[in-house]
Amino acid sequence: MYLIGYDIGSSSIKAALVNAQSGKTIEVVQRPKVELDILSPKVGWAEQETEIWWSNLCQATKELIKKSKIQAKQIQAIGIAYQMHGLVIVDKEKEVLRPAIIWCDSRAVEIGNKAFEELGAQKCMQHLLNSPGNFTASKLKWVKDNEPDIYEKIHKFMLPGDYIAMKLTGNINTTISGLSEGMFWDFKKEEPAQFLLDYYGISTDFLPNIVDTFEVHGQVSKFAAEATGLQAGTPVTFRAGDQPNNAMSLGAFEPGEIAATGGTSGVVYGISDQAKYDDASRINAFAHVNHSSENPRLGLLLCINGAGIQYSWLKKQIAIPDTSYKDMERIVSSIPIGSDGLRIIPFGNGAERMLGNKSPGAYFANVQFNRHLRGHFYRAGLEGIAFSFVYGVQILKDLGMDVSTLKVGNDNLFQSKVFSTTVSNLLNSNIEIIETTGAAGAAKASGIAVGIYKNLKEAISTNKVVEIYHPDTSNGLYEQAYQQWYDDLQKILQ
Repeated sequence: MYLIGYDIGSSSIKAALVNAQSGKTIEVVQRPKVELDILSPKVGWAEQETEIWWSNLCQATKELIKKSKIQAKQIQAIGIAYQMHGLVIVDKEKEVLRPAIIWCDSRAVEIGNKAFEELGAQKCMQHLLNSPGNFTASKLKWVKDNEPDIYEKIHKFMLPGDYIAMKLTGNINTTISGLSEGMFWDFKKEEPAQFLLDYYGISTDFLPNIVDTFEVHGQVSKFAAEATGLQAGTPVTFRAGDQPNNAMSLGAFEPGEIAATGGTSGVVYGISDQAKYDDASRINAFAHVNHSSENPRLGLLLCINGAGIQYSWLKKQIAIPDTSYKDMERIVSSIPIGSDGLRIIPFGNGAERMLGNKSPGAYFANVQFNRHLRGHFYRAGLEGIAFSFVYGVQILKDLGMDVSTLKVGNDNLFQSKVFSTTVSNLLNSNIEIIETTGAAGAAKASGIAVGIYKNLKEAISTNKVVEIYHPDTSNGLYEQAYQQWYDDLQKILQ
């Protein structure tokens, strides 16, 4: 028996095939081979055509089945992880009405800020655990205000994972976890956030049907089977935003457990059983995959938009053609801590919630033309992202989270020894590198609803820790470099 999991990212679509009995990942396919385009028709905007997600998923699935040499009928269930906070809108024929407004788009910041002010901070925090901010509900309000002709045609709104599930099954539904990430869920009343919908003038008819995170959401349709190579009737049984899914995949689903990832964006995600929130909404709380009103499980999420995308930019724009990330890491290891004074502020990917939704942009500080080489830029880039993690984690600590150990995957920035060592030393935390991926985690989670696994603990029981970084705070160079970076950031934010 096999399980298949998808990770619908803004950079690529990943598909993983997992052996249900052993828990071993048999094959992973990524499409496209280069990063997906993000459309930015105006400053601060970020959109993607939903069809590129679907077409690349279809290609990845066919390639996965071919490379693994299995039959599609051997796949027992499908799980979906997806980029959070996006907005997909469709008409009654289930046709997409406009490009998806994705997670790093900043156009709705002022809409959310105004709602927060007029509805009141206390009401929003007690019911939403967040400011309406730049989340999906505010993006939908932006469409209402600025594209009324399109808005009038809306039948349902969806998150990116809901769209993929619709393409696979024909059903339009969502989860409580998904609604919470879009600011559509009222935690105090345990129902859709009617007060925010009323304020924005958004009809509840636009809400998809709500299903449990771990249940049969639908079966692969004949249309989808022909497009993907899957067998018609295969159940789709799990979906979650990429960060809740990543935390679950790494074994963080009980209070006090913390996961992190360093992809296009950087995230630290801690689990709490209490309705905690940051008054300034720099940290955001969402329903975790195993949340229920009887047993609350909330994910406290620190997001850094300008993370892996900044390092990718350095690779594309500064590195010699055909330079790999492994090549960059080798070069970086020869550059001293602090990059000989070169500092990079990485916030060039939209509004940063941990900075109060400010968009300071990216900055290079203290560039010395006769001293700094490509390697200095690489290291300063990695250090700038690591320093951003440290800056944000302090907010989590202020909320009472213990950050003595971070669980991270082995497929992102934490693969870099320089990056992981910098974070570990500055946070005085152990970093456990776990051999898994978001797509593999979604695959395993899909096995719960079809009875292959009894619970989440059993589903991820085969995870292996491949490396642990322990802090060595005796080296004050990390703290010195961080302080200089921090001082630069404070000047920019003034």
